[in-house]
Amino acid sequence: MSATALVEPGRGRGLLDVLDRRFLLRLLVKKELRVRYRGSALGMLWSYVKPATQFLAFYLALGVFLELNRGTEDYAVYLFSGIVVINYFGEGFGNATRSVVGNAPLVKKVYLPRELFPAASVWVSAVHLLPQVLVLLVGAVGFGWRPDLGAVVAAVLAFVMVTLLALGLGMLAGAVNVLFRDAENLVDLVIMLATWVSPVLYTWDRVAAVLPGWVFTLYQLNPLTVAVELSHRAFWWPATSREAALPPHLLWTGLLGLGVSVLVVLVGQLVFRRLEGRFAQEL
Repeated sequence: MSATALVEPGRGRGLLDVLDRRFLLRLLVKKELRVRYRGSALGMLWSYVKPATQFLAFYLALGVFLELNRGTEDYAVYLFSGIVVINYFGEGFGNATRSVVGNAPLVKKVYLPRELFPAASVWVSAVHLLPQVLVLLVGAVGFGWRPDLGAVVAAVLAFVMVTLLALGLGMLAGAVNVLFRDAENLVDLVIMLATWVSPVLYTWDRVAAVLPGWVFTLYQLNPLTVAVELSHRAFWWPATSREAALPPHLLWTGLLGLGVSVLVVLVGQLVFRRLEGRFAQEL
């Protein structure tokens, strides 16, 4: 008679269980969207209002007052294509960090894969990303956007990279946040820094001009930096005269950035699984 392997109760296969329970994932996404817009007059229109307000503020402050639009062709498209990436990362990472604590009643009363909560938060962010991308496409077409295969590859690679990065960091910070609520404030600081440190508001060559060569190389290997540049390649560069220089070795840095994002997911999953046994007790 063969022995049956014993499995610790409440322990699953991590993110693989999320794939097996896609129905539960969709239910959580619908719940988050319903709760977020409960009692709201505008509802999903906030997906347009918030990024539009952010874009106008940055464009006036940097593009007009500091005259960055004079040195960058089609600066409006350049700016918004970066803002879309940062907003997606910021919302996904921030909401995933708060997802376990925000679903405390479910965590304490019902067993289901805990990874569903950060995964649902990132999915909600993707829902909010869609209208922003549609607005970006309309604006890019208005400036003469002429897409090619490279633009499509760059857009897909950027989306996958940011999704994995937000999910991995969200699982890591979400698990830590159950034990130490300070993680939420730290994540807010990281998102704010990401907006200003990534080449969203300015071009990469300004960074290259002030950083030593090896530091700039590390800067370019940051997945968020690469994702922003890939978004520029997808939506901004095809709308210009194509005379502006793209960052060196963008495809290779993109693939390396994707590898880093996958590594972040693995680390986030490891930390999440190590701490999830304490979630119900701490909450």
